[in-house]
Amino acid sequence: MIALVDYRAGNLTSVKKALAAVGAHVFVPEQPSELSAASGIIVPGVGHFGATRALDRSWIDAIVAHVEVQRPLLGICLGMQWLFEASDEAPELSGLGVLSGRCVRLGRVRLKPDTTSVRCVRLQADPTIKVPHVGWNTLSLLRESWIADGVANDAQVYFTHSYVAPITGAAVATTEHGEPFAAVVERGPVAGVQFHPEKSSAVGLRILRNFVARAQ
Repeated sequence: MIALVDYRAGNLTSVKKALAAVGAHVFVPEQPSELSAASGIIVPGVGHFGATRALDRSWIDAIVAHVEVQRPLLGICLGMQWLFEASDEAPELSGLGVLSGRCVRLGRVRLKPDTTSVRCVRLQADPTIKVPHVGWNTLSLLRESWIADGVANDAQVYFTHSYVAPITGAAVATTEHGEPFAAVVERGPVAGVQFHPEKSSAVGLRILRNFVARAQ
């Protein structure tokens, strides 16, 4: 059984339909203790990083316990960003922290060093880059992985987001919108996709099918 975590950060209906299409049995847990029965956990989400505040210590502990016994965890969009340590979108909050790094806003440019301040680098928005990034874009694969098995280099998937995760050793694929960013990540049983597989046609279904297979 796949647990689909509902923390009021997106419509779960389309994700449920996509999982049903790949033969998954899905339930929505009401309490963190119910995650112990899950063979896999999916954390979906759209919107502001602040919504992850609803995933309090009891949820975090249950999800970490799930990962520690090598059962798979998948973060989708905001859910993927939550896998990292933090996000500039809500700097007062911590992420799950199973992946290293901090999420940042798209479309930033570096300015000249500020000699009047102890801060050597200032950032501002680049008006030439449209944010949020909405629509189909291309995946550039970096390495083999279980979550992207069977996904072709240059495959097209559907994005809608304003913040992005860094390209680290966990990155499986990148996408570029003004700047390159991590589009697919994986470390052990933990995986994440910045795009929406439930809206990404056959490629998205392949991603979900890979996750379900890992959870069996």
